[in-house]
Amino acid sequence: MSDRLRTAHTHELAPAEQERLRAALDDFFDGDFSDEDWEHGLGGVHAWVEDADGRIVAHGSVVMRRVVHAGRAHRVGYVEGVGVRADRRRQGLGHLVMEALEGVVDRAYDFGALSASDEGALLYRSRGWQLWKGAVHGYGPHGTVHLPDEEDSTFLLPAAGRPLPAPEDGPLLFDWRDGDVL
Repeated sequence: MSDRLRTAHTHELAPAEQERLRAALDDFFDGDFSDEDWEHGLGGVHAWVEDADGRIVAHGSVVMRRVVHAGRAHRVGYVEGVGVRADRRRQGLGHLVMEALEGVVDRAYDFGALSASDEGALLYRSRGWQLWKGAVHGYGPHGTVHLPDEEDSTFLLPAAGRPLPAPEDGPLLFDWRDGDVL
């Protein structure tokens, strides 16, 4: 038996399965995966890979976020919690997870978005994700907040052939959330 890809919406995951996914992410990120990071990936579709022994070796999820651009609110498939167990990296598992998540983006959203680490950017670029070359803001509790640190790590993916927002038409304004906004 080889690796097996599984997908499920958060509501379909029993508490024990959610605990297994959370523990795997803690491992993948060497303990640098906060409760807020976990919460950001809930409420959408999870894709994960289990090895022949049932161990989770890769994970990602896509959740709905509101992003305003040029006066229009978009339903965006925002990718969260993408990680691969250290001893299984560079074996195509990230691609397998992303393929499943991108299918959800194509069928359910205006476009995809994510914030990439330096290590993850290569994977996303190789899959057609495009670095956003404009300003990034968040709708904060006290108004709009410029997020300059996100402007070199925010990637977008066209969904089902629809065009992406154009940076010259204004910033991307993301809905606010606790922890990292992106």
